[in-house]
Amino acid sequence: MKLVNKIAALAAIVLVAACGIRSSSTVEALNNAQAVGAPFTKNLAAEYRDFANYAQNEAMDFADALHFARKGLASASGVVVMPETLDDWDLGDANLIEMTTARNDLVDALENGGRETAPEKAAIAQARFDCWAEQQEEDWKANVPCKGLFHDALKDLQSVVGAQPEPEPEPAPVAEEFPAPVTEMPKGEPAPVEQAMFIVFFDWDKFNLSSSANEVLDAVAQELRKRTDVNGVVIAGHTDTSGASAYNQKLSMKRAGAVRDALIARGVEKATVRVEAHGENDLLVKTADDVREPANRRAQITLE
Repeated sequence: MKLVNKIAALAAIVLVAACGIRSSSTVEALNNAQAVGAPFTKNLAAEYRDFANYAQNEAMDFADALHFARKGLASASGVVVMPETLDDWDLGDANLIEMTTARNDLVDALENGGRETAPEKAAIAQARFDCWAEQQEEDWKANVPCKGLFHDALKDLQSVVGAQPEPEPEPAPVAEEFPAPVTEMPKGEPAPVEQAMFIVFFDWDKFNLSSSANEVLDAVAQELRKRTDVNGVVIAGHTDTSGASAYNQKLSMKRAGAVRDALIARGVEKATVRVEAHGENDLLVKTADDVREPANRRAQITLE
């Protein structure tokens, strides 16, 4: 083997090993994450967790394991992540046309009440679609297992979303001088304050809020409006390990401040909000120094 070929082979081995280490730490973070948010995001986090573990431990596909573990962490934080964007995958023209139609059908079902009325079925359908995209790029010409699984899951979801609820029967007349008192249905108890946690993610070296971040903050504000057992809100800013430690400390405070200002704009009392800056300490995904890790660029919101 020529020297240049040996160097190229060694570089490839090092690259694969590095991808394996990064996917392993991110998948492990997802395995340990406590999912919060709506039933749909919790179910979707579980689906991505299974997919990421399979990609890493059985298929040895570290890049895709890392990708879907990140989507799983976002879902576990309560973020509504969308099905895969097909432009991100290397698909043939025929596959792209077919999958674009399928994605549109899936998004229609999700947006028209699928996430709320059938969260488990919706999560399965989205995960199977993403799996189809991953397998299709691998050019499984004769057999793309997730394609059939997706169509079955979508059909199952559409049957629920399209079903019309049966009309309630008219109440029988009651021979009383005064109407009977109205009794409210018992409402589910909210999760304990110490278990409520939301995560907002940021782009590298940024502290502006993305559309997904704003969706999380909408959910936080809604949660605070309906609770009476919350005395305060704690926002902890974090960064990854890329860049200088002193700079990251300031950046993490800017991220916490951006979240604080957004919550105050949504009606949260300023006096009840406290911010903390952790810089590159307390990583969600453990990495070496000077590593850009999206899961670590975050602000965590907890309730007191």
